[in-house]
Amino acid sequence: MKRRYGFTVDTDLTFEAAESRVRELLKEEGFGVLTEIDIKQTLKDKLDVDFRPYRILGACNPALSHRALQVEPGIGLLLPCNVVVEGGPAGGSRISFLDPEIALGLVGNPELEPIAKDASQRLRRVADRLSGAASFADIASSN
Repeated sequence: MKRRYGFTVDTDLTFEAAESRVRELLKEEGFGVLTEIDIKQTLKDKLDVDFRPYRILGACNPALSHRALQVEPGIGLLLPCNVVVEGGPAGGSRISFLDPEIALGLVGNPELEPIAKDASQRLRRVADRLSGAASFADIASSN
């Protein structure tokens, strides 16, 4: 069974340009980047492994997060919304977004549904705006 858990956009933008554009578009949708993990650097430092540019951005929309925490105090385990920017082998980039509707749906609290939907719509608008010269697809696991 395939289970969708996110969506992705492939672009011709360089890794650096894609990351900058993602941050700009997230800000326009009310998200800030609270955390970032540089996987390439971490793998080099910890394992002496070379890896493609790969950065995980922990995006947070404070208003949506506050609403979610009021409805479900333990929801912090599923926050923030992760966005991955990775470099492609030919110089382009891929941007992947965790789908908040799927993540927050794990809780089974119907009061979270409109909050998750709002967050998902905002992130999909970011993806749509990145996809001018890009392809857009859902990400699924094979579980």
